[in-house]
Amino acid sequence: MMIKKLSILVLLISSNLPSLKAQTQIDEKVILITLDGFRWQELFTGADPLLIRNKEYVDDTTALKASFWRETPRARREALLPFIWTEAVELGELHGNRNRGSKVNLTNTMWFSYPGYNEILTGKADDEHITSNDKIYNPNVTVLEELNNTDTYRGKVAAFGSWDVFPYIINDKRSGIPVNAGFTPANGIDLTQREVFLNKLQQEIPSPWGSVRLDAFTHNYALEYLKKNHPVLTYIAYGETDDFAHDGEYDAYLHAAHTTDAFLKELWEFVQTDGFYKDQTTLIITTDHGRGTQPLETWKSHGSNIPGADETWMIILGSQANSKGEVTSPEQLYTTEVAKRIRKSLK
Repeated sequence: MMIKKLSILVLLISSNLPSLKAQTQIDEKVILITLDGFRWQELFTGADPLLIRNKEYVDDTTALKASFWRETPRARREALLPFIWTEAVELGELHGNRNRGSKVNLTNTMWFSYPGYNEILTGKADDEHITSNDKIYNPNVTVLEELNNTDTYRGKVAAFGSWDVFPYIINDKRSGIPVNAGFTPANGIDLTQREVFLNKLQQEIPSPWGSVRLDAFTHNYALEYLKKNHPVLTYIAYGETDDFAHDGEYDAYLHAAHTTDAFLKELWEFVQTDGFYKDQTTLIITTDHGRGTQPLETWKSHGSNIPGADETWMIILGSQANSKGEVTSPEQLYTTEVAKRIRKSLK
């Protein structure tokens, strides 16, 4: 009789608990990261042999070669991006090395930033409405907004960007998502000492550009928010690689990429030591567009008139990543895959 009563009790309790699968899905977190205009060529082969020696684009070629030049592409990419190529490669999947047959492309025909970010965040191109980088509120609903509109994820989504157009791309007014971008300071009554310091420092250290702040501010604002608020879905958009490339400063472009790699390492180490994120967080890292290669000067540019500017890449590491490492078999992926992977991780 006692065994029968216990069996009934267990059955009643079990029927009122969510399934293990549902619990696992709810527990998952995603951090989406973009490096604006960072080429697949540097990601997979390191410093460009033609650019690193070119005094038109490099102030001190000797110093730059000492930092990033190695005899083989594998050694060069490890020197440039040590976290990605000594740690991340063992933790997930890297797509986009066209030298090995792995291709990732945009589906929009614009091949510049706003259309690229719209495609990343919505999962589809919109060549009808998204045709410039102007500060126009996005008519499309991003995956960030889509999830923020659900009971499960409402108030658990946040975005940080160096470019001041991100509030419009994410449509912060309609979506209700907090977007710290451009030169926006951290806001709120419960600011940490670090956030107060960052607010002060951001006013005192000028950016080289009028619409893009230095990535160190974006990174540290995001990291502090993650520690304090533990959002489930976070978007962090670094911008320096694109702006230094437009300025024709290949040395600064490489140093910015190298610094961003260190930011990724810091994020990953935080994720793996924080009880909220540890072992249940996926990082998805990609870019909004590629750049030119030939003629050589087109490395500074992108757009529909620049061959190769539609060539992108994608890295996935963490709990929802497949253990593929660098993909070396033929494949054709598109940037639209990013939003799909986010939905799959947080469905």
